Amino acid sequence: MTFKNPVSFQSKLSQSLVFLKPENETMKKFIILIMVLAIGIALYEQSLDDKNVYIMVVAIVIFMMGMMRLSSKTPSKNQDNDEDNVQ
Repeated sequence: MTFKNPVSFQSKLSQSLVFLKPENETMKKFIILIMVLAIGIALYEQSLDDKNVYIMVVAIVIFMMGMMRLSSKTPSKNQDNDEDNVQ
């Protein structure tokens, strides 16, 4: 498969991947739903007598990756203070 214009391919690819950005409201809802399900599974697994550590670890990793993705665009509270301290 060859592409005649790689610039056009890159722009089409970036436009098609817009739904993966957390700024999209439906994607935020989807990530939050996945995170809630992962924590629910981890808590349920914790309550069992025969606990499976691997399931709990995977659920926590999914939760942490979701938190990282959702909070990646949140600005720091000290952003103004950091700019004032630069000499």
